Amino acid sequence: MKQQIPHPLISIIPLLVLIAMIATVMRMLPDDALSGASQIAMMIATAVCVALSMSIYRTQWQVFEDSIKTTIGDTSVSILILLLIGVMSSTWMISGVVPTLIYYGVQIITPSLFLPCACIISALVSLMTGTSWTTIATIGIALLGIGNALNIPEAFTAGAIISGAYFGDKISPMSDTTVLASSVSGADLFKHIRCMMHTTVPSITISLLLYLIMGFWFSGERVEPSIYLEGLEHSFHITVWTFLVPLFTGILIWKKVPSFITLTLSSIAAIVCAIVLQTDALMEITGTQSATPGSIFIGLLKVCYSSTQLDTGFAEVNDLVATRGMAGMLDTVWLILCAMCFGSCMVASGMLKSLTRILLNTIHNTFSLVTSTVVSGVLLNLIMGDQFLSIIMNASIYKEEYAERGYQPELLSRSTEDSATVTSVLIPWTACGMTQSTVLGVPTLVYLPFCFFNIISPFMSILFALFGKIPKDGASH
Repeated sequence: MKQQIPHPLISIIPLLVLIAMIATVMRMLPDDALSGASQIAMMIATAVCVALSMSIYRTQWQVFEDSIKTTIGDTSVSILILLLIGVMSSTWMISGVVPTLIYYGVQIITPSLFLPCACIISALVSLMTGTSWTTIATIGIALLGIGNALNIPEAFTAGAIISGAYFGDKISPMSDTTVLASSVSGADLFKHIRCMMHTTVPSITISLLLYLIMGFWFSGERVEPSIYLEGLEHSFHITVWTFLVPLFTGILIWKKVPSFITLTLSSIAAIVCAIVLQTDALMEITGTQSATPGSIFIGLLKVCYSSTQLDTGFAEVNDLVATRGMAGMLDTVWLILCAMCFGSCMVASGMLKSLTRILLNTIHNTFSLVTSTVVSGVLLNLIMGDQFLSIIMNASIYKEEYAERGYQPELLSRSTEDSATVTSVLIPWTACGMTQSTVLGVPTLVYLPFCFFNIISPFMSILFALFGKIPKDGASH
């Protein structure tokens, strides 16, 4: 029997429940938002979706169960990568890679130019690596530490890092989201990238100008660098030899080694670096006086799986070099699983299709087509909780519509990237939003106002639909 599509007024109820619950959680339990409150909110919204569908439209439970199994199965690799990021960020810290970057960065970068520099550095690294997640988990953490040393608010720094990382990710031919958006839309990869430059370059240019203005406006009364220099020297062996680890990681990425393998090998390289150069730090973690093979092994295990704290002699630096390991990612994994349940149930119930039909019915011209695509990309992030699923769904919904109207697929892939890709990190319960807030230690809604590139991109896409050059009928763009 053909599934009955729910009425839009019924379909929007679970989404409204979710938004209301998350808003309540953020207001009343901000400290526990990631520790369980947001997860419960997701499950309540999921229960509302299932209850409405089963009671009103007689949808069988097996339909929901099959959808949940498929969706969570598809995201299992991403969850493993998330856990590996927890290991890598911790090993990069204890091995001295991040402390060395902070040590030299504090002495080189001035407060007034820090924010645009952080954005540009993140963009370049992300462009070369093709991944915003790895960029933020490595150079992003170092830049956040430098920002702390310069007394720049963490929200400002996180916004600049994320803006740069997502810009580089979007235009990198090695990016999985870039490849996914172009392939699902039926666009040539490099034509897709060239088409995106029309909206992406103005967006990042405006963002850099805003960061530059903020830098001059923000007095940035600098914390005395000697505090950080002395604290880092106290607990780590500061040497440029630690840069071999990021160099090795960069080579792996340049060789297009799969992300899972790259993160694993990078973590192993950092572990070797820690054994050779940071024995004292490992001994402090284990609480032993002598460096034996057993104590070193225990210290490395703790770094990989649990939280660690070093006494550098300065409270500010102690917080800076603290690590969370794989365990620090478990709340995020929990939230991702709950978000996947909600998204898969919205799909299985037909409620997502009901809501997207409304958007399709508003299409009358190029402007409304692109606007509908952009709004749909954001809406899918709100519902699905995963940018990869949002990209696939968004392109699939509109692909036939774009083809019938004679538009080149690059317009669809660009509109999808300008919405589904970049806004995912702005939503607290998406995989991207929770991952970056966990890695940087800054809540999603705190850094959101300063992610200028991510905020501007969807509007830039809509503006170009009004005034820009639209790829159509085989015309060059």
